[in-house]
Amino acid sequence: MAASLRLRAAASGFWYWSGRRRAAGLTEVCSRSMASKTPVGFIGLGNMGNPMAKNLMKHGYPLIIYDVFPDACKEFQEAGEQVVSSPADVAEKADRIITMLPTSDNAVEAYSGANGILKKVKKGSLLIDSSTIDPSVSKELAKEVEKMGAVFMDAPVSGGVGAARSGNLTFMVGGVEDEFAAAQELLGCMGSSVLYCGAVGTGQAAKICNNMLLAISMIGTAEAMNLGIRLGLDPKLLAKILNMSSGRCWSSDTYNPVPGVMDGVPSANNYQGGFGTTLMAKDLGLAQDSATNTKSPILLGSLAHQIYRMMCAKGYSKKDFSSVFQYLREEETF
Repeated sequence: MAASLRLRAAASGFWYWSGRRRAAGLTEVCSRSMASKTPVGFIGLGNMGNPMAKNLMKHGYPLIIYDVFPDACKEFQEAGEQVVSSPADVAEKADRIITMLPTSDNAVEAYSGANGILKKVKKGSLLIDSSTIDPSVSKELAKEVEKMGAVFMDAPVSGGVGAARSGNLTFMVGGVEDEFAAAQELLGCMGSSVLYCGAVGTGQAAKICNNMLLAISMIGTAEAMNLGIRLGLDPKLLAKILNMSSGRCWSSDTYNPVPGVMDGVPSANNYQGGFGTTLMAKDLGLAQDSATNTKSPILLGSLAHQIYRMMCAKGYSKKDFSSVFQYLREEETF
């Protein structure tokens, strides 16, 4: 593994160091004056990756970008950022790369595929994967990256599209602790909280646990709201009561699933945007696999997985996961 404290000079005059000392604060990290900011590679410009990349731009980082869908790169190219034709080309031009991809298979392809990052990765490069994938896949990728003399860290996010746009994401980071400060420098420009979780894979573990709880609480909120409405309660009044009472949760007070209760959330826009039902089903599948491997009972987590899989099969796959409210309202078998 690369030395824990290193000073690297590049032709551009950029320098950075990484060590055990934590940065004094995320604001300080982002605003710190540097001799010159070298480009950062960014792979995956979907609902989350797009605003994350834009926040790096706002902090003065030139980008080397790639997405499997060329149209996703157009606005960045028009803004003067460099677009390349493969993950390997990103690795050839940048020694710090962030990936934000939908699935484990996508991540493996981006790193280890025929035109993957590892084909042209530079020694000493820092590779940060913010996808939500199987912790075991993160560990395997880390091993492959280490063989190439580079550093891999998993850093999945929480907060959704809104937090990605505002730069208030929470990053859960797994990897060699000595490299955390270098990762924090970049991640702190896209999030308000960057937390070190432990070895590679622990960031993914934290994210999987969080999303399992989120799915359960969203279903619970949808059920409670549906029941209250059918009992004659005004949905806005019920939401207000819940949010002043012990049933309050993120799904009720920040991301309410009932149309007309809140503005600026997917339920106010026919469940468009946000975090897709397909992705939630995928994350619950990761939780199920991890529970099986560790012999951990997740009774509600397993049921939530079944519900979101059924939703995908019944036309909800492209809707936000809060559309579980609509599904429960329409599903006669419940």
